[in-house]
Amino acid sequence: MIVAVVLAGGKGQRMDSEIPKQFINVYDKPILMYTLEAFEKHPQIDAIEVVAIDGWEGLVWAYAKQFNISKLKWVVSGGNSVQESIRNGLLNIENEVSGDDVVLIHDGIRPLVDQDVLTDVIKVANDKGNAVSSMPYNEQIFVIDSDNEETTKEYVVRETIRRVSTPQAYNATMIIDLYKKAFTDGKGIFGSSYADTLMTEYGRSVFYSMGSDKNIKIIDQDDLNLFKAFLQKENANWLK
Repeated sequence: MIVAVVLAGGKGQRMDSEIPKQFINVYDKPILMYTLEAFEKHPQIDAIEVVAIDGWEGLVWAYAKQFNISKLKWVVSGGNSVQESIRNGLLNIENEVSGDDVVLIHDGIRPLVDQDVLTDVIKVANDKGNAVSSMPYNEQIFVIDSDNEETTKEYVVRETIRRVSTPQAYNATMIIDLYKKAFTDGKGIFGSSYADTLMTEYGRSVFYSMGSDKNIKIIDQDDLNLFKAFLQKENANWLK
């Protein structure tokens, strides 16, 4: 079985909106529903779980019914951090998965995830035990000078780094056990930590899968405008 755990627990302060950004309507559809539709449409995804803001679970179910997200099986409350939300989602499905099952973890505010990206992250995870969607980094990266933050004498060779995002995919039993251990140890669960960084905290290799520049994370108004532009382009291509 392949389960998609979609994180929708953020408050979205940077969007300057009265509602969380994952529930903002774009062309009469909440951003989160665009994300769920990508998983609904993919033939290898068997079930979807949404980790939602406490108190918003009912709205997720209502929207899922409205937009025919039939694969949605669970909605669980998130935590006070991304890692707590991931843990909550994993523990909620612990008795539903086993053996060679795969769990995908994805940000609910990445609504433009391609079907090919989902296919590849599943393939690599099945082959290697985990997969993290990634892309080359094409900008120059410099290191801030420790004595003067206004200057630098050191750069990072960009060919040696990758930028990663979601979707990420993991052997279900392995990642659930790792999160249990991490929260017992108090390790790899603070700040901007995520499932992939937690893996490396425990010395485990992470394998790259296909990424996409289109797979933007909607953080602020500029991202929202870019999302709308992508949708307009796709609609225009469809009309041709």
